[in-house]
Amino acid sequence: MRSVLTPGLAYPVLGFLMAGPLALAQTQPQPPMNFDGNPGGVRYLQEGQPPVVIHPTVEAVRKARGHGGGGSTSSNLYYHGGTSDGSAGTIGVETAPKVYLVFWGSQWNNNDPSGEAAILEQFLTSIGGSPWLNSVTQYCQGVSSGTYFCNGAGTAAGNQAGMLVGYWYDNTSAAPTHPTQSQLASEAVNAASHFGNLGAASNASVQYVIATATKNSSTGFGTQYCAYHSSTSSTYGDVAYTNLPYITDAGSSCGANFNGLGPNAGITIVEGHEFGETVTDQLPSSGWLDANGSENGDKCAWISSGQGASANVTFPNGSTFPVQSLWSNAFNSGAGGCVLSY
Repeated sequence: MRSVLTPGLAYPVLGFLMAGPLALAQTQPQPPMNFDGNPGGVRYLQEGQPPVVIHPTVEAVRKARGHGGGGSTSSNLYYHGGTSDGSAGTIGVETAPKVYLVFWGSQWNNNDPSGEAAILEQFLTSIGGSPWLNSVTQYCQGVSSGTYFCNGAGTAAGNQAGMLVGYWYDNTSAAPTHPTQSQLASEAVNAASHFGNLGAASNASVQYVIATATKNSSTGFGTQYCAYHSSTSSTYGDVAYTNLPYITDAGSSCGANFNGLGPNAGITIVEGHEFGETVTDQLPSSGWLDANGSENGDKCAWISSGQGASANVTFPNGSTFPVQSLWSNAFNSGAGGCVLSY
């Protein structure tokens, strides 16, 4: 039976934020909720489905930050207690992350104008063991809810080489034109079956990236979000997944030419954001978030200058890709901040 930490107040539907500037003290952790000025973070998108954590658009972040381009100044991330998942125990982070990449739908057949499939495969092959991702290892599970610094306690999130385990072109039939959250969740469960991950333990440190083809995105892509990650209950345990639309379809709203990094920059900026967030909050929102419901990627999204600005990063295998920074509680003597390496 799945048990997720839930707030005393209902989350808003996407596009509607809670009114009132309620301040939550870092010393008194509360469940994550959304406040004015928080462009990303936890949302409910579809009735009966678990929460998602959305990747905000460039415009949403600029509006929230007053066009300043700086990172979030809100409090550090803290642990939200994890999710009980049967034989897998309590899951808060991915202790040995594995990722499976799914190209969903016959719409992919001979139809990849930006070459996103190859870029995603190369990127996910490259990031394991990198200094860029290493900030996730300061976060852990098996500690008390409300913990800000693990300091060696619990079991840390992992950053090993070889995280991309496999990819699948599920292209014998068309994906829905505008897939809903429940349809994306079902495809993630199909992927778990395809790859033979048939129990809770085999999905306990796994994420499935459901990539849809050009002009085949979920409603709200490019206007309300660039991507999101969530999870779904199944006979295989809880299955974590990312909804990754065809990023270049959204143009500059989702990273094309961001910081002069090229027309395809958003592909790896957005997927890197989602990957790092899933490692530290595999089953939203019971892992590591701040008091406003933002994860390590949300807090550093679309920084254009100064500390933590998005940049090209060279990975251990020699490949170079544009990425955003990720939030580190440990940065600046524990005050926190956005970092491109750790």
